[in-house]
Amino acid sequence: MAPLVKQAVVAGLISSAAVASTLTPWLPVTEPVSMWTGVVCALLALVCAGLMTRWPLLIRWELLLPAVDFIAVGLLRYGTGESRSVFLAIVVLPVIWIAANPGRRHIVYPLIGTSVTLLLPFVVAPGPVPGSEAVRLLVAVLVYAAAATVTNELARRATLRLDVSQRQRRVMESEIVQAELMQQALLPSDVASLPAQLEAVGMCLPAKRVGGDFYDWFPTKTGAAFTLGDVMGKGVAAGMIAAAVRSVIRSTVDDTDAAHGLRRAAAGIATGGSDLLSARFTTCFHLRVDRDGTAQWADAGHGLTILRRADGTQEPLRSADLPLGIGTSWTSATTTLAEGDAIVSISDGVLDLFGTGTDTFDRFAALLGEQTAAAAIVDEIAALAATSDHPDDVTVLVVTYRTAASADEGGVPKVG
Repeated sequence: MAPLVKQAVVAGLISSAAVASTLTPWLPVTEPVSMWTGVVCALLALVCAGLMTRWPLLIRWELLLPAVDFIAVGLLRYGTGESRSVFLAIVVLPVIWIAANPGRRHIVYPLIGTSVTLLLPFVVAPGPVPGSEAVRLLVAVLVYAAAATVTNELARRATLRLDVSQRQRRVMESEIVQAELMQQALLPSDVASLPAQLEAVGMCLPAKRVGGDFYDWFPTKTGAAFTLGDVMGKGVAAGMIAAAVRSVIRSTVDDTDAAHGLRRAAAGIATGGSDLLSARFTTCFHLRVDRDGTAQWADAGHGLTILRRADGTQEPLRSADLPLGIGTSWTSATTTLAEGDAIVSISDGVLDLFGTGTDTFDRFAALLGEQTAAAAIVDEIAALAATSDHPDDVTVLVVTYRTAASADEGGVPKVG
């Protein structure tokens, strides 16, 4: 809490006490000069607190404010009946203020300040101290000292817990950064290993530092394989499952059946005593394209893939198979690609960029009709994602087929 707020509370109580004593007949005013002097001291401390807010370098002198408050409360007590004053309890505020600071010395300071508050009347008006009054003052000092001790200990424990929490947060942030870098490193960026007949462009924008979406491509004996996956949820847990699914599918490089990669992925992350997919299912689209244009694909509950022919017509590539973690079997389908045909697969986070409603997929399909180049499709989606906070991961993968003749002529350079 800022010194200005703390001092405003103390100054407000002291000022209210003085006003109430002046206006209320049953609250005595024995020394009005002392009482209002205490109010002036509290208000001057309030002004100093305001200066500390204006110039933060002055904050090092913060504890002078409760020190002044001890004197202000002592003057208020002397001016409103001394031992009969009902306003002595205000002294607990500067006691807690000081005691909340780290270090055992901040127990001694409130003890001294409370003693000043209680003994100030005897300094202003020297005289003998009755025995009962001395005992009462001693008990009051001990009580406020105990309050300071408890406050200081609670503050010390809270500081220790805060330090531990901050260290844990720094460790977690470091681990998240490493996970983010690792996930980005797993995304393919080099298209040089792909056959000349295939171009690939991909983009993945996580909603958090680490996301559950991924895309991938790798060469096979007859062409290349391409994958886009979307793990339910976001964050590190989803990212770990995404990395596992990607790795298992990559291990099927020598398989000829696209569905076999999905079956291997489901089995690979469901082994052991607990099923990792029981709480987080994964939708996935896996594609294998041969150099002659034969495309075999399997869809695990994804349903967000379009085959855009070179003449502009579009065909959805989806199946009735369930996502990984829910389904138990997946089948492959085969289609033939011609020069300029492109297969575009997206995650559901892309649809969020096209508004709400049941026609969002149609709006995305309209974008494919407007943009013919693979890089232009990805750039357009990236631009939409940049205009607003996307609550879900945004991932897109575009695979374009060129015939061997156009590939030998140079054609359009591959983009990754």
